[in-house]
Amino acid sequence: MTTWILLRGLARESAHWGGFLPRLQAALGEQDRVIAIDLPGTGEHHDEASPTNIAATAAACRADAMGRGLQGPFVLVALSLGAMVALQWERGFRGEVAGCVLINTSLSGYSPFWRRLQPANYPRIVSLLWPGLTTLDRERRILSMTSSAPHRHPGIAGQWALIARRNPVSRANVARQLLAAARCRAGPSAPVAPVLLLGSMGDTLVSPQCTRDIAARWSITPAMHPTAGHDLPLDDAPWVVRRILEWRQALS
Repeated sequence: MTTWILLRGLARESAHWGGFLPRLQAALGEQDRVIAIDLPGTGEHHDEASPTNIAATAAACRADAMGRGLQGPFVLVALSLGAMVALQWERGFRGEVAGCVLINTSLSGYSPFWRRLQPANYPRIVSLLWPGLTTLDRERRILSMTSSAPHRHPGIAGQWALIARRNPVSRANVARQLLAAARCRAGPSAPVAPVLLLGSMGDTLVSPQCTRDIAARWSITPAMHPTAGHDLPLDDAPWVVRRILEWRQALS
């Protein structure tokens, strides 16, 4: 049995995977297990302080997995900041990571800061801190930044607002996660474990060129969705699942 661990991005938690988790579980079959883990400072760990470096975040996620009694081999499916965590996990514990699926991520040293977080988003991110902004309005703004087609997800912002009220992520933890992401540098070499690199051409938060930058350094071919936004599993979950199944088949 292979355990597939899902890791979300900045200020997001396991519940934000929504219908993607059961869809992937159904596609992989009963011989595999799919589970989502919250980064420190989010979800069931929202009362904890987020580490300001990716290595500590990866160690906390691994400890969570071990505490649940999970055993490798693990395949890490990770989005954005979560993908940085997955890479650190693979680097530190290579014997237990059988593969990484990295979605719309970036690495310092491979891509400049203005591609890693596109400048048009700076005022939009600041606007999330405006006093008087309701939780629902905040989640609507986040949806507009992370999806290329927000109108296709009419109920998602409301669902996200419920998640935010249940497990609120503090502003301090958002800042700490941003700092950790900014500090995350590429390793001296490509991962030893097989990597599936997925990107979105419609990503207006993190430039899709960041995915290409990583692919060029590691001499692999990324799979680029032609229209989806940063939250690729939200915008086109079936496409992501198909790419994962094709990758798994090629490996076997």
